[in-house]
Amino acid sequence: MNVYSTKQLRNVVLLGHGGAGKTTVAEALALVTGVTKRLGSVPDGTTISDYDKEEIKRQFSISASVVPVEYEGESGPIKINVLDTPGYFDFVGEVEEAASVADAAIIVVNCKAGIEPGTIKAWKLCEEMKLPRLIFVTNMDDDQASFRELLLKLETQFGRKIAPFQVPIRENEKFVGFVNVVKMEGRRFTNMSEYVQCDIPEYAEKNLTIARDALIEAVAETNEDYMERYFSGDEFTTEEIQGALREFVSKGEMVPVIMGSGIHAQGFSYLLQVIDKYFPSPENLQCTGVDAGTGEHFYTGYNEESARSAKIWKTVVDPFIGRYSLLKVVTGTLTPDTQIYNVSRDAVEKIAKLYVLRGKDAIEVKELHAGDIGALAKLTVTETGDTMASTNARVLYDGPKLSRPYTYKAYSAKTKGDEDKISQALSRLTEEDPTLKVVTDTENRQTLLYGIGDQQLDIVVSKLAERYKVAIELRKPKFAFRETIRRKVTEAGRYKKQSGGHGQFGDVKMEFGPSGDLETPYVFEEQVFGGAVPKNYFPAVEKGVADCCLKGPLAGYPVVGLKAVLLDGSYHPVDSSELAFKMAANIAFKKAFMEAQPVLLEPIVSLKVNAPDQVTGDIMGDLNRRRGRVLGMDSDHNGSTVVSADIPASELYGYGTELRSMTGGLGTFEYEFSRYEQCPGDVQAKEVEARAAELAED
Repeated sequence: MNVYSTKQLRNVVLLGHGGAGKTTVAEALALVTGVTKRLGSVPDGTTISDYDKEEIKRQFSISASVVPVEYEGESGPIKINVLDTPGYFDFVGEVEEAASVADAAIIVVNCKAGIEPGTIKAWKLCEEMKLPRLIFVTNMDDDQASFRELLLKLETQFGRKIAPFQVPIRENEKFVGFVNVVKMEGRRFTNMSEYVQCDIPEYAEKNLTIARDALIEAVAETNEDYMERYFSGDEFTTEEIQGALREFVSKGEMVPVIMGSGIHAQGFSYLLQVIDKYFPSPENLQCTGVDAGTGEHFYTGYNEESARSAKIWKTVVDPFIGRYSLLKVVTGTLTPDTQIYNVSRDAVEKIAKLYVLRGKDAIEVKELHAGDIGALAKLTVTETGDTMASTNARVLYDGPKLSRPYTYKAYSAKTKGDEDKISQALSRLTEEDPTLKVVTDTENRQTLLYGIGDQQLDIVVSKLAERYKVAIELRKPKFAFRETIRRKVTEAGRYKKQSGGHGQFGDVKMEFGPSGDLETPYVFEEQVFGGAVPKNYFPAVEKGVADCCLKGPLAGYPVVGLKAVLLDGSYHPVDSSELAFKMAANIAFKKAFMEAQPVLLEPIVSLKVNAPDQVTGDIMGDLNRRRGRVLGMDSDHNGSTVVSADIPASELYGYGTELRSMTGGLGTFEYEFSRYEQCPGDVQAKEVEARAAELAED
């Protein structure tokens, strides 16, 4: 592949709903630019970007991938790094990684399906990241697809930013061409994406006039001179229109809508022209960073003349293609056979060779200039989000801002002895996908696998079996209950053991009651008079209480909120010992605890649900069913409501799937631990019974 300067680069991310046709768009771009000789097929598993066995098996994208294509633009050759991303929400981390290095976005919309939840999410992501974008309407070959109807919906959903650059031409219910609204010329397809000029059909005049008027009005708003000419009835030249549109599109103030057919590769020559003319090159953009020495925040341009620096946006760990760290060069020029400093890890890495990844294929290149996307192989310590730089330019760039995983399940090895293999395999998978997380829960003796959703976790199981030949089982996790008491009880405990010589003797009288502080296991006090129990045995008594609090008598959960007071007792000058008093306290504890109205406490989390306004009632009803207490609702003034609630952690199991079902995929949630509360009697009885069976089995 040729070397490209910063101004010759375009980094474009494909966004949209699952199944909208993003991967087919990437395939068509590769075909039109000569990367491939035939159009790859998702059902056949022959696409460039969906190369993983899981993607081929399931027929949808799971990981973000890069498909660089070369195109001869109006002002010379350019390189377009097409970033194909998953549309299913469980893999949002892959989308966020790719978007973090994109300079513009193509939101792919299936004309027949219309605006889907993934379309809205893609738009919101572009708004948050201030990405220029266009909407590519695919599936125009379907005679049931109405472009005009979709356009009206886009304008209603997204407002005046929507600007159609094309009007379709149909003959005999077939998509045969389009009208270029900017140039006011007809185009008829000849061979796939190639076209020739043609007359504008009469039936297209009405829609064309509406689209043209909207464009000209937008052009007039770019400066006062244009506005005066517009009101005086002057015509703008094509060059003036294109210049004004370029300014609007590059700022994200206008979103072109263009069209095509993915499976017939129609409309992609025009798409390439729009990317070339209207999307910005990195040369006109900036990257935010922090000076590692001073902590000062700064903005830097993508300048190939500066000291070299780059940010790692993704890691690929594949048993077949190897380990690659995907990077975007921010400043300077990277070359092979050099060393570069990892600022994030304070380590020097060796660059042996430079690559450009195209799907699973690694293409060796001589240089990578500022703004370009490439890959380095077999780096030692580098991870996703790290910054690489020259030793004299120690900067830290912002890494991808990834969604936090809230869905989790417990897992265990199907085959004993595979635990180490599973741990190593999961370590590689979490390197590749930082939205996966493995957490060891020692209290409940379980290991938890966190992800964005259930589908993502199921695919992890499948990858472990396919790639690493190990099998795990997912199951509902155990939840960290606590035990406490509700009333005061006074009990004695005596430990006496005689074994023909030096014996053991400890005798205590203790009061146990609630301390009122559920944050700490216990509070210990002594109110002994007259030396009934010598002071040197007080720590042993407390130790007996502390040991008992580790595993309560009710269901074997840790005890909290207990106050233990040593009131009285007796000792033997020869046989008493620390062990004896510790055991005596243990006996008193167990007798008193079960008489003091023992209860189970369950973990309560503070939950926030963001969902469309129209489903707020369903959200609240579902939370009530899950024993949640709604605390408030706030509008985000963007068509959604944030519902705040307190809810038992155990009731959130499976909530992600249910929320997506209720909201059509648009709902999101987050939570954090708040406190412990007494659980209802039926929940307690069920948990005590289950725990007793479990402890008996152990």
